[in-house]
Amino acid sequence: MADENITEQPIAAEHPQGGVPHEGREGGGRGRGGRGRGGNDRGDRGGRGRRDDRRGRGNNEEEQGEELIEKLVHINRVSKTVKGGKRFGFAALVVVGDGKGRVGFGHSKAREVPEAITKATASAKKKMIRVALKEGRTLHHDGKGHFGAGRVNVRTAPSGTGIIAGGPMRAVFESLGVADVVTKSVGTSNPYNMIRATFDALTNQTSPKSVAQRRGKKVADLLGRGGASEAEAEAAAEAIAE
Repeated sequence: MADENITEQPIAAEHPQGGVPHEGREGGGRGRGGRGRGGNDRGDRGGRGRRDDRRGRGNNEEEQGEELIEKLVHINRVSKTVKGGKRFGFAALVVVGDGKGRVGFGHSKAREVPEAITKATASAKKKMIRVALKEGRTLHHDGKGHFGAGRVNVRTAPSGTGIIAGGPMRAVFESLGVADVVTKSVGTSNPYNMIRATFDALTNQTSPKSVAQRRGKKVADLLGRGGASEAEAEAAAEAIAE
C-alpha cells in the first residue's frame, strides 16, 4: 500500500488539469486572501491606534492652551483687486506665554480674521522659548536686541516698578510673566520688527546658575561681593529662581 501511495503522488503532479492542483490553487488563493485580510485588519487596528494617539495629543494641547496667555498684537488687512471686485485677506500677529518664563510669537494669513488668529496662535505655541527670570518677576540683567531697523533696550527693575513698555513689547512681557521691567524701543514702530527685536534681547538672557555651570563654579562664588560673607552669598544664591 505504501508503494501505491508513493506512485500516485507523481501522477497527480503530472496532470495539472486535475482536481488536486486546482484545489491547491484555490487554497493558495484563500491563503493569500486570508493574509491580505489579516494584514488589513492589523493595519486598521494600527491606524485606529495612531488616530487615537493623535486625538490624545490634540486634547493635551487643548488643555495646555487653556493655561496659556494669548494676546493679539496686530491685524493687517490686505485687499486684492480682481475681476468682479476686491478680495480681502487678513494677517494676524499673536503672542503666547504661560506667565512662568515661557513665551512665543507667531503670525499667519487667512481669508477671515478668526482663522488667521487661530493659525497664528498655533504657530506661536510651536516656537515658545524659555527665559530665566530673577525671583520670578524681572530679568537677571540688562540687554539689547535688534532686528532690521528696530532696536530694543530692556533693563531689570526693582519690585514695584511695573511693566514700563508700550505696544507689542508690553504684550510680550505680560505673557512672559515679568512684573517689573523698563524697556525702550528705538527706530521702527513696525510691530513685527519690534517683536523680533524683543525676542532677540530675551534669547541673550542668562542666569547665574547657567553661568556657574558653564564655568564650573558655584553660584555663591559668582555672587560674592567685596564685603559680603559666605553665608550672605549662599543665601543670595538660594534666593535665585530660574
